[in-house]
Amino acid sequence: LRSYFFTDLVIFVWTAICGAISLTGSFFDRDGSFQHAMARLWSRGILGVSFTPVTVEHRERLQGPCVVAANHISAFDIPVLYTEVPMQFRIVANKPLFKIPFVGWHLRRSGQISIDRSTMKTTIKTLHVAVDDLKQGLSVVIFPEGGRSPSGRIDKFMNGAFYVAIKAQAPVLPVAIVGTYEVLPMNTFHIMPRPLLMRVGEPIPTAGLTLRDVDSLADRAKAVIEELYYEKSVVTRPAKLAEPV
Repeated sequence: LRSYFFTDLVIFVWTAICGAISLTGSFFDRDGSFQHAMARLWSRGILGVSFTPVTVEHRERLQGPCVVAANHISAFDIPVLYTEVPMQFRIVANKPLFKIPFVGWHLRRSGQISIDRSTMKTTIKTLHVAVDDLKQGLSVVIFPEGGRSPSGRIDKFMNGAFYVAIKAQAPVLPVAIVGTYEVLPMNTFHIMPRPLLMRVGEPIPTAGLTLRDVDSLADRAKAVIEELYYEKSVVTRPAKLAEPV
C-alpha cells in the first residue's frame, strides 16, 4: 500500500517535474552539465522517498574518463549510479527507453546513447558514439548484461562495453551494485526499502590492448564484478556446471 499509494506516485510526479525542468534547460545547456545535475537531483529524490540509503566502497576509484561497467539487477541501479558517480557520464541504454515520456525525452536531449541492436552495423555505429564521448573526456556507463537480470544473479556479459574501452584506450571500472534486486526486482512496482551498497573495483587498464582482447577483457571484468557482488549479496552465486568427461 505504501508503494502503490505513496512512493510510486511521488516518484512519477517527481520524474515529470525533473524531466520538464531538464528539457527546458537543455535549450541553454551546451555541455550537458545542467541536465546531469538534474538527473542527480532526480536520483537523490527517488532514493530518499524510497528510504534506500547508499554506501560506497572505494569511492576514491571513481575517476574518469572511463567505462563504468556495472551489473544490472533493478531499475534502481540508475539512480544509484547518478547519485554516487561524481563525474559527468553518458549512459548507453536500450532504444525502447528513449520512447518513455519524460525519461526518454531527457535521455535524448541530454546526449545519452541509444543502442540499436537491430543489426551489427547499427550496434557498432552506436558504440562509436560512446568512443567519441570518452575521447572528449566524458565517462560512459554501460551495463554489460544488456538488460536487467530477472533472477538477481549476474547474467552473461555482452562485449560492447569492452569494445568501447579498447577502441578509446580507456580503463574499465568494474562496479557491483548490491541490494537493488531486493528493493525492486523486475515486473513489479512494490518498492521494499533497505540499505544499498555500491562496490567499486580496481580500474582495469586497456592501454595496448587490441580488439582481439575483447573477450578476455570481458571475462576479467565479469569475474571482478561477480566477486564484488556475491560476496555481499543475499543472492547466491549459481553453481558451476561440471566439466564434461
